[in-house]
Amino acid sequence: MPGMDLNLPLTLTLLAVFAGLTVLSGWLGARPPDLRKENPRLIPWRFVMLLAATVSIFLIIHALTVLGLKTDPPAQY
Repeated sequence: MPGMDLNLPLTLTLLAVFAGLTVLSGWLGARPPDLRKENPRLIPWRFVMLLAATVSIFLIIHALTVLGLKTDPPAQY
């Protein structure tokens, strides 16, 4: 889409948000279940953690690409 480029400040902001979501959902998913409560956990925190970590990895790669790191394949002679 024209005008929807992901510049460096937006990339770093999204990276901070998704890294925080990874840490928060990792902490919430690691808590032991409370069997005294009647309500089960309805959010799969471990799966949310995996998705947020995956997005964080892609954002790190994109930030490095925006900063100028090129990963061109070696030249074939």
